[in-house]
Amino acid sequence: MAHTMAGDFFMDSIWMNISLPSFPPLEGDRKTDVLIIGGGMAGLLCAYYLKKAGVDCLLIESDRVAQGVTGRTTAKVTVQHGLFAHTLLRRFGAEKGRMYLEANLAALERYRELSKTIPCDFETKDSYVYSIDHPQKLEEELRALDQLGFPGEFVRRLPLPFSTAGAVKLRDQAQFHPLRFLAALVSGLPIYEQTAARAFHGKTVLTDRGRIRAENIIVATHFPILNKHGAYFLKLYQHRSYVLALENAPPVDGMYVDEAEGGLSFRSYKDLLLLGGGDHRTGKDGGGWAELKSFARIHYLDARIAARWATQDCMSLDAVPYIGPYSKNTPGLYVATGFNKWGMTSSMVSAMILADLVQGKKNPYAPVFSPSRSIWRPQLAANGFESAMNLLRPTAPRCPHMGCALRWNPREHTWDCPCHGSRFTEEGRLLENPATGDLPQKKDVRSQ
Repeated sequence: MAHTMAGDFFMDSIWMNISLPSFPPLEGDRKTDVLIIGGGMAGLLCAYYLKKAGVDCLLIESDRVAQGVTGRTTAKVTVQHGLFAHTLLRRFGAEKGRMYLEANLAALERYRELSKTIPCDFETKDSYVYSIDHPQKLEEELRALDQLGFPGEFVRRLPLPFSTAGAVKLRDQAQFHPLRFLAALVSGLPIYEQTAARAFHGKTVLTDRGRIRAENIIVATHFPILNKHGAYFLKLYQHRSYVLALENAPPVDGMYVDEAEGGLSFRSYKDLLLLGGGDHRTGKDGGGWAELKSFARIHYLDARIAARWATQDCMSLDAVPYIGPYSKNTPGLYVATGFNKWGMTSSMVSAMILADLVQGKKNPYAPVFSPSRSIWRPQLAANGFESAMNLLRPTAPRCPHMGCALRWNPREHTWDCPCHGSRFTEEGRLLENPATGDLPQKKDVRSQ
């Protein structure tokens, strides 16, 4: 397969060709009713709905808005988060399972409504979760969807270049261009870029140029940056995924994702096929772009790679996001995290819930997403073991977040933390949180 990889080692996603408005850094001290920390989709939607409600708020972003995970999504807006209805019933019961799906359906409809006045390539598409060789999983999912009141369909034949056992289909889901959407949404919002939250003192946040006093604080920084509360360093880990944008590959009408961990996803955008996969826990080995290129060489002989990118997702213990009060002991402090690869609907659900909570209103969906729900899940032990092993590894460099040993990632030329997912360039510059600063030694640290 002919392909080009011109330019820097890291390539931007196809969404990054849009110029978003720029915003000044915050200078001096400020007071506000609601401070939002983090300028991704979740934080920006919170700011949008709070401003619309007449709430005094401001948003700070340590770099530029929408240039992190939001700019590297595959931008599927769907209620169908894998074969999840069966899992919801088993873990949470019918009432909370139905509320989870209803919250995400409400999120989808909010995007649909906003897209009527925002040109963002919004398209209604059917969503499919396929299985290679487990038809019984599809049958279980269809029964669970029916029990929860959501109509699913079984589809046997799919426009994919390999055989499957079929798929569960949900009609009238959506896909869009996330940065076109945000380019319009952010206009007029009280946003301050290049303004990092350096420390918390109660309800006062310190930045490099002043202090911000807020009655309510929303932490929407992807991975929460405040370690003292909430135990998010135990409740979350991070996962990397990879995307190739292929020219001259057959398009697919719809959005397709494998039910199996490590499977492939497919969606089209204009004349490009977006092929996703190669997943692995951050700091571990995985297939990456090489796995996707190998698949494309076999199945899309005439295709050409137009772009490639990678993204990072926070994974919760039970596959449901943490949205709500940061912890039981931090009144006025809120969080949105753990979106489990479904960041578009989860961001809107976050805005729906948090905009209500900071105004003292009840939200019907809040109990499902409460960050204070039980942490006794099998993933907790796996997260604890990974942290313990990497804390004990006698190697350098080490992550400034909690001291775990970093691992060199030759695929992306970065230092990655297997414990909590912080990432740094080979010179030590911070790329991904929860770390909040560069490595202490600002030189090529591979020799360490």
